[in-house]
Amino acid sequence: MRKQTLIQNEGKLLDRKGVLTQRGYSARPILEYDRKAIKAPPWRIKEWDFYQVSDDKTCTQFTIGHTSYVGALTLTFFRFADGYRVDRSVILPLPFGSLNMPETANKGLCASRSGIDIRFEVSQGKRILRCSTTKIREIPPMETEIILKQSHEDSLVVAIPFKEYDHAFYYNHKINCMPATGFIRIGNEQFDYRPETAFGLLDWGRGVWPFHAEWFWGNGSGIVNGKVFGFNIGHGFGDTTAATENMLFYDGKAHKISEVIFDLPKGGYMSPKRFHSDDGRFNMEFVPVYDRYTENKVLFINNHCHQIFGKFSGTATLDDGTVLHVKDLMAFTEHAVNNW
Repeated sequence: MRKQTLIQNEGKLLDRKGVLTQRGYSARPILEYDRKAIKAPPWRIKEWDFYQVSDDKTCTQFTIGHTSYVGALTLTFFRFADGYRVDRSVILPLPFGSLNMPETANKGLCASRSGIDIRFEVSQGKRILRCSTTKIREIPPMETEIILKQSHEDSLVVAIPFKEYDHAFYYNHKINCMPATGFIRIGNEQFDYRPETAFGLLDWGRGVWPFHAEWFWGNGSGIVNGKVFGFNIGHGFGDTTAATENMLFYDGKAHKISEVIFDLPKGGYMSPKRFHSDDGRFNMEFVPVYDRYTENKVLFINNHCHQIFGKFSGTATLDDGTVLHVKDLMAFTEHAVNNW
């Protein structure tokens, strides 16, 4: 099994040389990210706030982020059953630090460019996602307001280096299991989210990345035995010798697990899959229903991602040995190959 190093001491994320002071995982963000402490070239810095809200039928995604030399604001909606999808995005050339990305996931963020306005508000116990877009060509105007309830304190935080060079790192804070209430209106059609069936996810990432990166990621939230259950699984996000980013959540508490084996591309992305951890605590069958494929090529950037949504069924074992039986939990897993 892979060693899991728990970060327990508060402090700065980077030392005076721009190298990680600690490596591993925590259930709360106790390390302080400071962009000014980075010693790598500015074009290697990548920062993003990505929110996803989904239920069994639809998914809405919001992104404010940049890879220093290219940034983007995006709002995307899609429906699993028939593949109906609406994308609205604005590409930002050479934004570098102009988006003023917050240095913690517990602060809000807003950005407005060329007909798209996105606002993330963070207050005690909730996150409010607002976005409005103007009509452009065949894309109808969109408006959305969704409130995510964040009643639990545990989440996933990792501080991970890259083997390519000392100044490269990935500081990531993922929060799922947030019941969602709200709507997205596309033209004259409205889609609603209700907290009994819809959940939100935040993927907050800051770091210095090598040019080429390939990763696998999976995440989901739902109700098991009347309580909120969630998971995050993945690998490829740097050197995970100190810790993986695999974690279970149940009734507000985090439960760390070891390495999870992915076979996502094998047999085709839309074929049934099996996911299992080397410690035996995560065993799931996955039946895909929708492949959200994206491809972005700008200058020398060349990114490809298959984000596969489907139903997870199987078992998850908590720290105290309790075995949860999961049935048809709608979630996703993805395979990304990025040259950025």
